[in-house]
Amino acid sequence: MTTHSIHVDFVVNRSLQEQLREKLIAAILAGIFLPDKPLPSCRKLASQLAISRNTVALVYESLLNDGYLVSRPRSGYYLHQNYCRDHAADGRAERVPDALTVRQTQHAPVWSQRLNVSPGNFFAVMKPALWMNYPYPFIYGQPNSTLFPYDHWRDTLRRITGVRRDQRWMYDNIDQDVPLLVEQIRQRILPKRGIIARSDEILITLGSQNALHMLSLLLFNHQTRIAVENPVFREAINAFALQGAQIVPHHLDSDGLCLSEASRRCDYFYVTPSHQAPTGVCMGQERRAALLAHACRHDQIIIEDDYDSELNFAANPPTALKARDTHSRVIYVSSLSKSLSPGLRLGYLVAPAELVDELRALRRLAYRHPPTNIQHQMAHFLAQGYYETYLHRYREDSARRWHSLDHALTCWLPECRRSEGSDHANAFWLQAPQGVSIPQLTWLAAHRGVLIEPGKPHFLGTNAPEPFFRLGFHAIAPDHIEPGIIQLAQALHQIAG
Repeated sequence: MTTHSIHVDFVVNRSLQEQLREKLIAAILAGIFLPDKPLPSCRKLASQLAISRNTVALVYESLLNDGYLVSRPRSGYYLHQNYCRDHAADGRAERVPDALTVRQTQHAPVWSQRLNVSPGNFFAVMKPALWMNYPYPFIYGQPNSTLFPYDHWRDTLRRITGVRRDQRWMYDNIDQDVPLLVEQIRQRILPKRGIIARSDEILITLGSQNALHMLSLLLFNHQTRIAVENPVFREAINAFALQGAQIVPHHLDSDGLCLSEASRRCDYFYVTPSHQAPTGVCMGQERRAALLAHACRHDQIIIEDDYDSELNFAANPPTALKARDTHSRVIYVSSLSKSLSPGLRLGYLVAPAELVDELRALRRLAYRHPPTNIQHQMAHFLAQGYYETYLHRYREDSARRWHSLDHALTCWLPECRRSEGSDHANAFWLQAPQGVSIPQLTWLAAHRGVLIEPGKPHFLGTNAPEPFFRLGFHAIAPDHIEPGIIQLAQALHQIAG
């Protein structure tokens, strides 16, 4: 009998059977078990893991039924022949002569010399992978998972996968989207932003970033000049730069992007007018009108990234820039999943049908279309009214969190200045007092369990200002907001002396 030790770090929010099965599957596929030796008995494995023998027996039976194991009476469970590794061959492979290994390395391709571009060299705003292990994660872009409507989401899944239901969610739609989802966006979501669109003017995407990438591929080249806000959403700039486009930074004030002499020489504008990313500033009505008039007068196109359109909890949020577009000069990009579950990666864009047709063809060459089952599930989630119910709770929760963080900052960090015109944004953009090093503050805060986002990476140019940082409030527990700000204040005061 094998003496291999199996270890499972069981977690409380998943069944023991599920976790043990995953561990055994991983061990089988990795070739841990010998083909001529039985797996540990139910009794031995149960004793080793301190779980019930019935739990182990049920997992073994499930692996037997799925063809991973075979049962030999009065002997135990063995690997099925399809999963038996040739351990002798494995051993021979490990004893390859060093000289051969050297020759293989010498003749391997040098991939860095074959790349047309190197996306890995582009600057990215990185966040800790294990942010959820910190007690005070003031990071932006992660949801409050406790609000996710699990029951309603499961209900929509049952609706589309029931045996008596239409099974179109299983089909490859080639280059088409799910009509019900397009109609839900057209009739339920866009009107809230003041946008009227036809079905052939809407394209489903794998999130807003995917929309920006496709637009870059289709519209930009080395001669293209793009006006952007500064600071800016860094990943949008990376998508544009990948096509060699020339980025033209524009100053930002409390009313949004400021037009300048350089604006006339640009071909496109990329803006986030509802809540500027990353500062949260809302573009004023006069500035919006001026931008639209400027684009019309100089034959320019505006890409409006309304990334948090469904997250806006202001009492009377302004309509989208696209709503005032009477000359088809605005391409509208937004997300369907940012407020619900960013991991779904589901978004859409609105543009003239002629452009959407070309984007659809481009999308087909890359990945055909977003997963049909997810499109169907989201379509029914919208049609049943579940999405609107969830958004109502989400916005109420966001407002409470915003006010809690606003109060904590007023009490404990009054020396950090807020962005003017950014009330009710989904993050706080703050300027630390002169002399405070944000990298040092970030490091000291993390050692106190507090995660913040430095602002410098969002700025363009060689002389980027340093004393800015951003605080999100959806990923942190509400009762941790004020204690977290107290810890952050202590770290800041430690630097300031």
